[in-house]
Amino acid sequence: MANSKSRKFWVKVNKVMSSQFQLPSTIVEAAAGLRSKKYTAAELTEAFLKHIKNVEPEVKALLAVTEEAAMTMARQADERLQNGDESLLLGIPVAYKDNFSTLGVKTTAGSKMLEDYVGQYDATVVQKLNQAGAIMIGKANLDAFAHGSSTENSDFGPSFNPWNIEYVPGGSSGGSAAALAAGECLISTGSDTGGSIRLPASFTGTVGLKPTYGRVSRFGVIAMGSSFDSIGSFTRTVEDCAITLKVMAGNDPSDTTTSTNTVPDYTNKLNDSLEGLVLGIADELYGEGVDPSVTKAIEEARKVYEDFGVTFKSVSLPHAKYSLAAYYILVPSEVSSNLSRLDGVRYGHSSDKAENLLEAYEFSRAEGFGDEAKRRIMLGTYALSAGYYDAYYKRAQQVRTLIRQDFDAVFKDVDGILAPVSPGLPFKVGERKEDVMAMYMSDILTVPVNLAGIPSLALPAGFGEGLPIGMQLIGPHFSEDRLLNWGHQYQLKTDWHTRLSPMVKRI
Repeated sequence: MANSKSRKFWVKVNKVMSSQFQLPSTIVEAAAGLRSKKYTAAELTEAFLKHIKNVEPEVKALLAVTEEAAMTMARQADERLQNGDESLLLGIPVAYKDNFSTLGVKTTAGSKMLEDYVGQYDATVVQKLNQAGAIMIGKANLDAFAHGSSTENSDFGPSFNPWNIEYVPGGSSGGSAAALAAGECLISTGSDTGGSIRLPASFTGTVGLKPTYGRVSRFGVIAMGSSFDSIGSFTRTVEDCAITLKVMAGNDPSDTTTSTNTVPDYTNKLNDSLEGLVLGIADELYGEGVDPSVTKAIEEARKVYEDFGVTFKSVSLPHAKYSLAAYYILVPSEVSSNLSRLDGVRYGHSSDKAENLLEAYEFSRAEGFGDEAKRRIMLGTYALSAGYYDAYYKRAQQVRTLIRQDFDAVFKDVDGILAPVSPGLPFKVGERKEDVMAMYMSDILTVPVNLAGIPSLALPAGFGEGLPIGMQLIGPHFSEDRLLNWGHQYQLKTDWHTRLSPMVKRI
């Protein structure tokens, strides 16, 4: 009886408190508020859900809001907090890109082909974040099957940039980045095949990490390019990114491509000195065609690092100019293979117009796949076909090896590379929708990293015409701890990451 009275008393107190705090903008801030009892996890979650209802009609970042599940998880988090659980992600709201399988929740990959598919299990990353006490608040929009750079290829409509809804948030993880930038969550997940975390991070003024290939498990994430896909996150600060990576990273028996390397505590080196650090500037990633406002932002970032005692050296990646061509042979080839299972018989949308098995395949795939998926399936099938395999696929794989060797050679002379994420500013919704090559060029500075399988950290570096500009720090395989150190030190001296979109300011 006493417990019941006590519970009712605290419910009343919590209702009063819930109107007396603003939503935190970082994991560290939220964790401090939860432990100081400024608010409970249930209150925090309820406040985020309320904010989502306020801004989601405009930003359209989420394909689903898992309100009931979120409140259940929040109450469980409060029990763990009362028992002294010190996990920093306990009670923290997270949005999952909708190509991450979530048990009992629709997982569409942004495609009508999987419009009615309900996840039969949790992806490994979802499992790990669940175990840490993070609270699933929704599923984020994306270009269908992660094919795109603007989120305009989602079969359920585009997401919009919280800084200016006339502009795209980038892609393919645009919904994830937009959700974070709009203040709908404190973590969102993404997959980066050719820049799909870093480009949206740049366009929305958030921090996005593409880890080393194999550092984070791909199990349960609907594959785009299996030898390219890297699983990462969006956060507001580099420190939050380090906290999240510690939970997400590690070997997974369900994914044989994951590394057995020990997962360090990525927060340990955040405050290491940068004295003696040497960063490279590669003309191939920072030259002709880069918008002047982007150039200015990178030059200002360079000055910040020089004040730390960092020196810069000109380096060359001679084969980087072939990256996009190689990428758009290799990835569509893997896409055509991965999507072949979605035939309307075993998996995916099944047409009700078919009168025989052949028509079942033809109509189901014609109706279920969007234009970009069809384009990539055809490109990939062609590149893998008899008579063309050696001329296209094999040669592209050879170029991939050369690009990796270029990075290996550069990292013998420098510790890392500083570069823009995108050659230009965010573009308007619809501006490149019909220009396939212009859309593909959005990833020209990010694709080389994926071909080499190395890590890259994108973080805010300025603004141009009122829109965010991002830079990326690139390092050797498994150098995430160093990239996070360099990024964190930069954020201690700048305030770009503290600037919030107009949608957050409505709170």
